[in-house]
Amino acid sequence: MQFGIFTVGDVTADPTTGRTPTEAERIKAMVAIARKAEEVGLDVFATGEHHNPPFVPSSPTTMLGYIAASTERLILSTATTLITTNDPVKIAEDFAMLQHLADGRVDLMLGRGNTGPVYPWFGKDIRDGIPLAVENYALLHRLWREDVVDWEGRFRTPLQGFTSTPRPLDGVAPFVWHGSIRSPEIAEQAAYYGDGFFANNIFWPTGHFQRLIELYRRRFEHYGHGSADQAVVGLGGQVFMRKNSQDAIREFRPYFDNAPVYGHGPSLEDFMDQTPLTVGSPQQVIDKTLTFREHFGDYQRQLFLMDHAGLPLQTVLEQLDLLGEEVVPVLRKEFDALRPAHVPDGPTHAALLAARNTEGAAADQTSEVQA
Repeated sequence: MQFGIFTVGDVTADPTTGRTPTEAERIKAMVAIARKAEEVGLDVFATGEHHNPPFVPSSPTTMLGYIAASTERLILSTATTLITTNDPVKIAEDFAMLQHLADGRVDLMLGRGNTGPVYPWFGKDIRDGIPLAVENYALLHRLWREDVVDWEGRFRTPLQGFTSTPRPLDGVAPFVWHGSIRSPEIAEQAAYYGDGFFANNIFWPTGHFQRLIELYRRRFEHYGHGSADQAVVGLGGQVFMRKNSQDAIREFRPYFDNAPVYGHGPSLEDFMDQTPLTVGSPQQVIDKTLTFREHFGDYQRQLFLMDHAGLPLQTVLEQLDLLGEEVVPVLRKEFDALRPAHVPDGPTHAALLAARNTEGAAADQTSEVQA
């Protein structure tokens, strides 16, 4: 089981002080948060991709490459790579380069994004969102697995005898998660390729994400990648902690009430009751997170959102101390004890390489027997 954090990189005023960090401060804070994540024993740091204010992470691979240079163990990922508006050729090149720089500590999460204007900014039509996601990933998948690609599609110029460089590290493509909050077509896409499916699990009630994950699991088995419970699932989560739950609620309430996404909407109490948001003590976070397995089955990656809505850097670092010292060790022990032996661990480059080598050896033995 992998545990980590994801950031959307919002630049938001602190409602308790009225101060808004500069873009430079926010970017440096995200780097500091990633380093802290490794320090406290987390497995993954993931950043979103946005091209509009009030967000700053417009170039995820630049940031992740910088973080790779000052970390040793942390898996570096995106919380969204826009498969609809990015050129799949550039995605193939950028993430293969990052793979080499980070010694394989790289994967990515593909998504369509939630900002409508981004489509025309990059010369696309939002009405083509699903077809773009399907076609662009079909090309990306081939670019990482075929040395020379001939390709023609609907949304970009054809390729003839094209080789994406650099080639993936050790000949193993980065692991891909397909992220969605509402689209069964994306769950189907993840299942078809045998990739991971990531349910944001932040804003909507549990039943909504249960349906998406159940669809993905059924179709994963249908396509012959393994049993439904072996499908690779990731979940989001959102927490704010203090030793005392009353202190956590009192401190977090102004940030919740003024957050760009859900501020001025349901009350904090209603939101906690109806979504996975947990504001309280470390034990309350443990208890609620453990219920995710009851709702979604055994899964491989849990990412928490912790640095949003104007929370100051020092507060986020304190949250990471609590997460790493008091919450994750318990969750890791509990989840690992419950997971059956046939259910896979979270994906890593080393595991993918070992699986590729095992499959190759088995294929060689079969060829020798047939000969």
